[in-house]
Amino acid sequence: MVRIAKANLIWIAALGAVLLIIGAGLAETKEPVKPSKKDKCPVCGMFVYKYPDWLTEIIFKDESVDFFDGAKDLFKYYFNLRKYRPGKNKKDIAAIYVKEYYDMKLIDARRAFFVIGSDVYGPMGHELIPLASEEDARTFMKDHKGKRILRFEQITPREIEQLD
Repeated sequence: MVRIAKANLIWIAALGAVLLIIGAGLAETKEPVKPSKKDKCPVCGMFVYKYPDWLTEIIFKDESVDFFDGAKDLFKYYFNLRKYRPGKNKKDIAAIYVKEYYDMKLIDARRAFFVIGSDVYGPMGHELIPLASEEDARTFMKDHKGKRILRFEQITPREIEQLD
């Protein structure tokens, strides 16, 4: 009987530890934030509320947020945090959201498919077009003369420079 009670206590403790780890991970997940009329893109200075269809954002673990008027400016910022957000680095980022082209919802940028080189322009000209699935990206690419589909980790500063 004592042996069974000890085994149960060990399982309960292990389960509790697992739940704490999962809870801590979920606590770090940040939901998208709605910009105010005063929020400006730190890259170009445009008021982002004027371009809701292109809104993107980076949320830091300290809950500070920067908004952008398109994925292109978001990546310029992301690749040069030292310039735009001194004292912050990529490890400080809790979430990155981009506006999905078809359903106009903010999605996790790290899971998005980006079409580059299409005939669709954003507020700052040529733009990366975020899509939720590879199938949607292929459809968009065909319909809008896109050149390539890239995942978040495939996008480089050079790719962004070529959009300007």
